[in-house]
Amino acid sequence: QVQLVESGGGLVQPGGSLRLSCAASGSIGSINAMGWYRQAPGKQRELVAVSTSGGNTNYADSVKGRFAVSRDNAKNTVYLQMNSLKPEDTAVYYCNADGVRLRGTFRLNNYWGQGTQVTVSS
Repeated sequence: QVQLVESGGGLVQPGGSLRLSCAASGSIGSINAMGWYRQAPGKQRELVAVSTSGGNTNYADSVKGRFAVSRDNAKNTVYLQMNSLKPEDTAVYYCNADGVRLRGTFRLNNYWGQGTQVTVSS
C-alpha cells in the first residue's frame, strides 16, 4: 500500500558528501515522521536522523554537525545530506516512515525502504 524508494547511495572518499532521497508513494493521508536509519555489518540498526511533520529533527550524536535531514511534505519525500563523511559512516541506510495514516483510515502504520549502500573509503 505504501512504498518507500531510496536513491543516492554509493562510494565516496573520506571527507566527501552524498545526498540520499526517499520518496513515499501510495494511498497516503499523512505521515508523522520520516527519517533515516543505518546498519553496518555485524551491528544493530541505529537511528541516524528523523524529521517530524511539525518540523522537529533529531540526530544521532555521531552525525550531528555533519548530516542534515529535510522533508518536502507535499512530495512525501525526505532527504539526508551527508557531509564530511567518515569510514565509520559506511552502512546500509534505510528510509523509515512512521505514523503513516492511509487515506480513509485512522490506523497508524510504519514502513521501511529497501535500503541503499553507502561506502566511505579511499
